[in-house]
Amino acid sequence: MTIEEFIEHGLSYPGSYEDQPFGEGWTAIRHKGNQKIFALIFNRDGHLCVNLKCDPERSDFLRQAFKEVQPGYHMNKEHWNTVILDGELPEEDLHDMVRHSYELTRPKRKFKEDA
Repeated sequence: MTIEEFIEHGLSYPGSYEDQPFGEGWTAIRHKGNQKIFALIFNRDGHLCVNLKCDPERSDFLRQAFKEVQPGYHMNKEHWNTVILDGELPEEDLHDMVRHSYELTRPKRKFKEDA
């Protein structure tokens, strides 16, 4: 997957936008509602990578199941994974990881209290 393809996929989520908070070379896909990052795209060791938030139990499973999934680079290693995008990871699994990260970081819903 190319960076353009990944950004296009990330921006397909409702209320998302592209940003470069750390300067050139780092592209973030964020929520408009709370500005939280759910995908952080960068190059490392000659590979296109993305950091995605993940439940800790699921992180362990994914890291064992796919060689392209590693502890989060420059992130909390318990809650973030780095995924190598130019490896052999099935696109369906990558999209599932992006969706999971999006859901974990989305703005909290506010409920009205009954008067």
